[in-house]
Amino acid sequence: MAQIRVANLTFGYEGGYDSIFENVSFSVDTDWKLGFIGRNGKGKTTFLNLLLGKYEYQGVISTSTVFDYFPYQITEVQMAECCGDFLEELRPGCELWRVICELEQLHLEADVLYRPFGTLSHGERTKVMLAVLFSGENRFLLIDEPTNHLDQASREIVKSYLSRKKGFILVSHDRDLLDACIDHVLVLNRHSIEVQSGNFSSWWENKERMDHFHEMENEKHRKEIQKLQKAADRTRNWADQNERTKIGFDPAKEHDRCISTRAYIGAKTKKMQSRVRQLETRISDEIEQKEGLLQDIERPVDLKLMPLSHHKEVLIRAKDYSLAYPSADVKNAAAGSGQGLHEVLRDFHFELRQGERVFLQGENGCGKSSFIKAVLAHTKEYGGENRLDSGSGGQTVVSGNGSPAAMLEQGALTTASGLIISYVNQDTSGLRGDLKEFCRKRNLEESLLKAILRQLDMDRVQFDKGMETYSEGQKKKVLIAASLLTQAHLYIWDEPLNYIDVFSRMQIEDLILHYQPSMLLVEHDVRFREKIATRVVEMKKGI
Repeated sequence: MAQIRVANLTFGYEGGYDSIFENVSFSVDTDWKLGFIGRNGKGKTTFLNLLLGKYEYQGVISTSTVFDYFPYQITEVQMAECCGDFLEELRPGCELWRVICELEQLHLEADVLYRPFGTLSHGERTKVMLAVLFSGENRFLLIDEPTNHLDQASREIVKSYLSRKKGFILVSHDRDLLDACIDHVLVLNRHSIEVQSGNFSSWWENKERMDHFHEMENEKHRKEIQKLQKAADRTRNWADQNERTKIGFDPAKEHDRCISTRAYIGAKTKKMQSRVRQLETRISDEIEQKEGLLQDIERPVDLKLMPLSHHKEVLIRAKDYSLAYPSADVKNAAAGSGQGLHEVLRDFHFELRQGERVFLQGENGCGKSSFIKAVLAHTKEYGGENRLDSGSGGQTVVSGNGSPAAMLEQGALTTASGLIISYVNQDTSGLRGDLKEFCRKRNLEESLLKAILRQLDMDRVQFDKGMETYSEGQKKKVLIAASLLTQAHLYIWDEPLNYIDVFSRMQIEDLILHYQPSMLLVEHDVRFREKIATRVVEMKKGI
């Protein structure tokens, strides 16, 4: 067992407004299963890169261990190659037989190594990279968001796999995964870093208990400050009144006073003023202690939502509904010939009523996102990126760029007339430029969008930067904030919580439970789904 010691670590990006870390010190053991928790943009991935030696910093990071990082960067050339051909490039000294043993624990056949990496699903790619990562020894592993874009079945496999391993830092916002896989937490608080034994739930329970204690202590300090302030004001008034009596007096009323009394009054006033200064010093000390107690308390601000009420009870209805993609090697599949089609939905029945929050659940490729795109295409008031064209044998959903048929549909899919939808796409790659331009394109009030982003704990310094420089979590917050600003009958969110920090997830949960909007969601966070879903619809490939 070795240790990683961090002493007086200070780091900030060149041209940045402030430091990411400032005089940070802590130590961790390399046989721990360490969960890394913190708000988006607070420096979790940056710290992993510092461990890897990618940036220069002030302070000391000392360890005898070697680090390895997930996910591996896969080049375009490697995407076209079979996985088994470039294992050595990912991890020098990697042995094929060890990778195959790890794949077996991940419920994946070895033949996946002999298929081009680009043809693998998100889940298969994640499992292959994890198998490579854990195929060696004597390395401390840095695992950054391993379950994003994975379906529930794949998440369960990865969760079970990681729970049997040790010697890693796991960056994740999935509370269920953290509880199952870690025995220590490394937490980036607002103004400090702490290391604590236990999983996420035990840390959160301790945090709430400590926050409550600090709140009570803060209330005591506040009352003490008020008492001291009143005493200081009272003594200051006495001193002022006494000072005014130094010069001039009425001999008839104050027959026992003479000119020499002035020195006595001055000395008495000076003593009172000295007491005022002492009281003010105590007030300052109390305020400093009060502020120190509250600096790390998370105060999630209540978000607001403005859902619309629709005159129809049923907002979406699908009956005997089928969706298929034309195969890439069949040029005229878009004509609806029925040949060369990849079917993702078959005879699907679905209904969403006003007030429901329905989650679509199923393995990757079962048609969840495709069904959402079809719903958007059927909704004129959405005005999104898809539209419907007529075609033989059914209707064809055509992409907004005018490309040939993207999906062929059959059966009935109807949406309520006049239905207004607010949509959060799982893809953030299109976010470019600054927030002002983003608001102009979407007809949003810029000040309100920024206010919501501040409530989601995004720093103001980010508002002047291009969105392409944002972390993935910050990009997702922009999309969610835009959706919250949009008055709609139905909110459709496709994997909205990828990369979103735990505290923001809790804010969003409270928001949805308070305003009870009608929603259609795809999201694999078990805790989130258990808390807000009114119904879960299981989807299977081709069904």
